[in-house]
Amino acid sequence: MQKSFTLQQEKLSIIHVPEWSVTQGEKLALLGASGSGKSTILHLLSGVMKPDSGDAVVCGYPLHSMGESERDRFRAENIGYIMQDFHLIGSLTAAQNVELVLDRRGQPASLRRKLIGEWFARVGLDDRMHHLPRQLSRGQQQRVAIVRALINSPRLVLADEPTGSLDYETAGAVMKLLLELCREKQLTLLTVTHDLELARLFPASVQIGKLNAVMGHARQSLHSDRETAGTVAHKTGFTAQQADQGAHGFSPHGKGGVDV
Repeated sequence: MQKSFTLQQEKLSIIHVPEWSVTQGEKLALLGASGSGKSTILHLLSGVMKPDSGDAVVCGYPLHSMGESERDRFRAENIGYIMQDFHLIGSLTAAQNVELVLDRRGQPASLRRKLIGEWFARVGLDDRMHHLPRQLSRGQQQRVAIVRALINSPRLVLADEPTGSLDYETAGAVMKLLLELCREKQLTLLTVTHDLELARLFPASVQIGKLNAVMGHARQSLHSDRETAGTVAHKTGFTAQQADQGAHGFSPHGKGGVDV
């Protein structure tokens, strides 16, 4: 699976995943530095983006051969998305933000309210259901966002730095809660993070550099640049660290499949 972007008429390869599969029910942390392509992989797995080449089969759906409207429907019916920024509607209460996404097919309003109440109680916010987002702490807002993402029991939960804007203690508590809820509901969870401590909470993790061949090519080039920098430093006094700063901007051009 490959994905590229064009910047100033230059094609930049961002993602090249030769092969990758995730087992149903797995809880996995995807580790990597900012700009390494972690979020782009989530966008491809959710159908927000379409790969340029290769196969992306998620929950049995061939996203690589589906149109935009088909992928939108797939995402609404199968994906729970949790982001760093909570994206709660400020004029709606916490419960209303959740009810907005709740599948209403064949479900009377009384049962929907009961289900929402049970979820808010489960995350310790039963006394905050009718508060507006601005009346909640950041940790409480993220718990509302988690309820919103999980209440329809999606087949795949994608979390993009879900604790990135929280303090350390709150981040740990929120991540543990997310893992616990996904275990209870037997949901597949893929979480992007750059925090090694939070990644240790997961039963498994994978480094983006081992998954994305573009990053592997970049590391090889960077190693070569460092050797060159050492030679330059010896001859001119220019430090290897200074030369290395330019190497980080290298963006190499990288068919394969992903099955989640």
